[in-house]
Amino acid sequence: MLQEYGIDPSSIAGTGKDGRITKEDVVRVLNTGKVAPPPPPPASPPPSAPASAPPAPAAGARQTRRPMTSLRKRVAERLVKSQQTAAILTTFNEADMGAVLALRARYKERFEKRHGIRLGIMSFFVKAVVDALQTVPALNAQIDGDDIVQNPFFDIGVAVGTEQGLVVPVLRDADRLGFAEIELKIADFARRARERKLELAELAGGCYTISNGGVYGSLLSTPILNPPQSGILGLHAIKKRPVVVDDRVEIRPMMYLAQSYDHRLIDGSEAVTFLKRVVECVENPERMLLDI
Repeated sequence: MLQEYGIDPSSIAGTGKDGRITKEDVVRVLNTGKVAPPPPPPASPPPSAPASAPPAPAAGARQTRRPMTSLRKRVAERLVKSQQTAAILTTFNEADMGAVLALRARYKERFEKRHGIRLGIMSFFVKAVVDALQTVPALNAQIDGDDIVQNPFFDIGVAVGTEQGLVVPVLRDADRLGFAEIELKIADFARRARERKLELAELAGGCYTISNGGVYGSLLSTPILNPPQSGILGLHAIKKRPVVVDDRVEIRPMMYLAQSYDHRLIDGSEAVTFLKRVVECVENPERMLLDI
């Protein structure tokens, strides 16, 4: 307002805290046409005060404005569509990650030496989700108009965060991939996503999505469906917590799991059975290796 009406700030006596000029002070001057005498100069700082005060904020707007990227607009459109068209419900469980972490610690050096990639936890969850989809096929289906489309394949989307936004490349036929192949493909997806070299075909046609917010420190969340899919699994940070094991309290590395699903197609019992199967596979990873 001072700039707009060409008023010298030193000509207004501020009534705000520490003599600051308020909007009401400016309005009063505009209404009366009188400019009050300038306020007295501030007292000298005490000897202990710093020699130089911090710079004053730059004049002008306190906000910036920039256009949304095409990727961010596309993500926003899909998320809003998911919220508006699906009956999203989330069920939660927790998994003891001790067996997976022990297996990784035992074989990580030999695994990396042989395959040229580190053994992460995503490959375990991809294999667990495939197992659960085979156990509960309803999660491997989707609604198309008045029809239910059942997928006979297992194409698993893996959410990858980039500076431009979230992308979900798809692991095709994940049931036929080994642990090393899954880890190599995910690493390749992440690298090419950062370099903006993913192809559109690699982002389309997934059956189910896994999103790992734990890498950012998330402890619990409710993931949003990736339409037209009917389910998404949210992974979270591994935290040591006291839990009861065989009637004894032990400190175990635990992870909360959250599965959101389309309640139009998936019943609660199916969603819970699916998530429990994922937990069983992760807590007993040898069953995935032995296919039992």
